[in-house]
Amino acid sequence: MDVLPLRPLASDTDTRPDQREHTSPIWIPYPADIEAANIEHFRLWLAERHGLNLPDYRALQAWSVDRLELFWSSICEYFDVRATNRSKQVLAKSSMPGARWFPGTRLNYVDQVLRHEKLTGLAVIGESEPGGPANSSLSWTELRRQVAAVAHTLRRLGVQKGDRVIGYMPDVPQAVVAFLAAASIGAIWSVCGQEYSSEAALARFGQLEPAVLVAADGYYYAGRPHCRLDAVEQLRRNLPTLRGTIMVPRVGRDVSIASDVIQWSEASAGEHPLAPIPVEFDHPLWVLFSSGTTGKPKGILHGHGGVLLEHLKQITFHSNLRAGDTYLGYTSPSWMMWNYQIAALLVGARVVCHDGSPGHPHPGALWALASRHQATVLQTSPSYLQACEAAGVRPAAEHDLSGLRCLSVTGSVLAASSARWAARELGPRVAIASSSGGTDVVSGFIGAVPTLPVWAEELTAPCLGVALDSFGPQGHSVRGQVGELVITKPMPSMPIGFWNDPDGSRLRASYFDTFPGVWRHGDWITITERGSVIMHGRSDATLNRNGVRMGSADIYQVVERLPEVAESLVVGVERSDGGYWMPLFVTLTEGVEDLSDDLLRRIMTAIREGASPRHVPDEVIVVPGIPHTLTGKKLEVPIKRILQGAPPLLVLDAQSVDNPSLLDDFARIARARSTA
Repeated sequence: MDVLPLRPLASDTDTRPDQREHTSPIWIPYPADIEAANIEHFRLWLAERHGLNLPDYRALQAWSVDRLELFWSSICEYFDVRATNRSKQVLAKSSMPGARWFPGTRLNYVDQVLRHEKLTGLAVIGESEPGGPANSSLSWTELRRQVAAVAHTLRRLGVQKGDRVIGYMPDVPQAVVAFLAAASIGAIWSVCGQEYSSEAALARFGQLEPAVLVAADGYYYAGRPHCRLDAVEQLRRNLPTLRGTIMVPRVGRDVSIASDVIQWSEASAGEHPLAPIPVEFDHPLWVLFSSGTTGKPKGILHGHGGVLLEHLKQITFHSNLRAGDTYLGYTSPSWMMWNYQIAALLVGARVVCHDGSPGHPHPGALWALASRHQATVLQTSPSYLQACEAAGVRPAAEHDLSGLRCLSVTGSVLAASSARWAARELGPRVAIASSSGGTDVVSGFIGAVPTLPVWAEELTAPCLGVALDSFGPQGHSVRGQVGELVITKPMPSMPIGFWNDPDGSRLRASYFDTFPGVWRHGDWITITERGSVIMHGRSDATLNRNGVRMGSADIYQVVERLPEVAESLVVGVERSDGGYWMPLFVTLTEGVEDLSDDLLRRIMTAIREGASPRHVPDEVIVVPGIPHTLTGKKLEVPIKRILQGAPPLLVLDAQSVDNPSLLDDFARIARARSTA
């Protein structure tokens, strides 16, 4: 990429408007920071190279949507994307679903990472909790060597283009290496964090018929190791297509669980050539799973080219990262933010992987980690900020955060009070950047713009190339009022399909049935008069705790195995104060009179062990019955809306409910909660 030298960042003595009033922005960029921003360089490059007069971000964003093909071709040009048989045609088909980008172009995501191999310093940093395994880091040279070695091992195991390589791993450097190795040979990657039980992991991996499993023997969390050897063995027994297993030692257990298991030290050893094979632009890079409310989790396929272009754009212009910077995100491999953090490597920035809790051994542990590695961008969740505020943590006063430019907050709605707390604590040099996107596009729709002010409880602007709108019930654009978040033009990283969905019916039902030809994402939003966006939470029934989207089916299948539980229903309720309440409602079997302490304990244990700790509800409430549609579907979305205060008769037609009187019980619970 031919990039002009960037000017130094502004000093704290630069002037800016007063930010003390709540009616004012909580962050305003310094003039020198605007001038130094990557997105400003791109705007000036467009003026010089293409003669475009785009005076500010709003004009740039509008152009990027109005001239969609020219925008994405300029992204390829600006980043000098390595490709063979590069197509002059950008968008062969623009309808949704089914948009087809850069037909005939062949490339490989890994090529863009390896172009930085001559950089000095670290590429991937591994961190664990105190008492965990020794921290490990990879230089750019060592990253290339290990990727080449593991790719060689995968080939030796018979892995070919299109085969699936799966990871059952914590957030560790070996997971990054395994992904890049698989992608380099055209294999399809999928990963699941080890907080998921073997049953929950099998519900995902079993669909893929994988060729190789890369697994750790366990992970660390909250001060203790969690051995997962039994879960790994269950995966091996129940995945008959496996040709091999590569084991990564983490918790100090004997990982020689079988003679055919290859140790990571062997799999990553030696010097081997690495030449990523060019694949079709839409050849699958990975499968991400986003559970729906019923049935098996959906396997979402994203292509090499679409992810590469989207992540280059997002990480460079919206995260404002450049070579030599450091990206630290608290995430699990089960969440799309794990995939997104790897995008830092695309621009020559380093990634910090963290196996552990952000609040151990003290509530400010994540800030200490950011200080130790002088993180440029720190990504976390609203709930972590709330916990830090409640614990009296003083991030900037207690830690050296002089390298920090951006606090990226995602996963759920960031309350205004938390945004103001973070702005006060971190000072005017650090942008508080709230963003929203999805596993579905493995990127952001709305988020940070380094050249624009930030207001509390608002997301700054739609991202470049994102044709975002808000639709009312009749499919018309609305402003200044709540509507459905929609995308009216295709993005390169939209799914190329769902796994085992040959006719595309599940894909269409997930995004396009409500407004044909328009992507409906399932979020309530308000687009303000200044073009910022206010998020109001999910409009569907998908659970979204701390940014990790989870399916209710994972909870039902373990809870309803208990003989005392006749049926259950779980919802996630976004609260006006930015909190998130996830209650589980149960009906008890005949003869079980109440929810005893023992039964409550067994319900919680079943969910923790049968799904994951993240699936454990905030509380369990006994109700007389669970209402359904006349076809037997649980009324998750209507119950959620009732718990948010909507009258039952305005939520749904009582004639469509098998037992309408049950709705009154949930309305009473909602009223009791509002007056508590």
